[in-house]
Amino acid sequence: MNLNPKTTAFVFPGQGSQAVGMGRDLAAVYSVAQKTFEEADSVLGFSLSKLMWEGPAEELNETVNTQPALYAHSVAAYRVFCELFPDFKPVSVAGHSLGELSALTAAGALAFEDGIKLVRLRGELMKRAGEMSPGGMAAVLNLDIPALDKVCAEASIEGEIVQVANDNCPGQVVISGAKAAVERAITGAKAAGAKRAIPLAVSIAAHSPLMAPIQAEFEEAVKATPFHRAKTPVIGNVKAEPMTNADQFRTDVVAQLTSRVRWTESVQFLIGQGIQTFVEMGSGVVLLGLIRRIDESVTGLAFGNPADVEAL
Repeated sequence: MNLNPKTTAFVFPGQGSQAVGMGRDLAAVYSVAQKTFEEADSVLGFSLSKLMWEGPAEELNETVNTQPALYAHSVAAYRVFCELFPDFKPVSVAGHSLGELSALTAAGALAFEDGIKLVRLRGELMKRAGEMSPGGMAAVLNLDIPALDKVCAEASIEGEIVQVANDNCPGQVVISGAKAAVERAITGAKAAGAKRAIPLAVSIAAHSPLMAPIQAEFEEAVKATPFHRAKTPVIGNVKAEPMTNADQFRTDVVAQLTSRVRWTESVQFLIGQGIQTFVEMGSGVVLLGLIRRIDESVTGLAFGNPADVEAL
């Protein structure tokens, strides 16, 4: 393996990276992955692994299932990596939205059993928030953040807020909020010069004020969950800065529900710290695609199935 730990960061995907079959081949080859999925099934009280490996896709795509599925696959992949390369320690870790909880587990700050319970609850609460206050999200292409912030401010009125939810990479930003406000922002974004503004097929307005009704309940669960000092710095979504202690983790994980995911800034921070290689742990290569658009000079490697292991 030709990887330098001093210039490598591990990244962990969020929703949108799931697919039927995720993790199946990894579990078939590596017993530590199989044991991770068995542990997830046992803690949750149902066969999450069967849903991951066999579908149906509609059920896997429900946020209550998607979130623990991605978390379990990412942790399983990370455990396989650690078993194969026990002396390799990345400089930092980061996760996109839900992936931040996977990153915390990889950093030693959150036990797997506690993490998968918290992730499942996060999905349940977000689903409930979507039912209480249906909202929308849209992807906006080729419009910079200051211009899009202005569009969102102009599209928002009292009781109908829209804001930037995911700053994924230059030229790809997701907005989120009340459905009517999102529709106004789509029109405004196009008028401001966006190449495209596309409604997403979701009813949950993640990373927006529409998540506020469930924030207090989630905060109580986070407070009750043991967090530990990290062995590896975790770059937080809310401030795009390194975190190492339990108070920082709790604050970021809770605030993240209604706050912007600053992924572009997180990746730029890591590159500024000397990171040259990003390894995406778990399902898919969505983050690697975003990272290449942020800085095409860096190297991206996937680590989620046996073929990825062989390639590495």
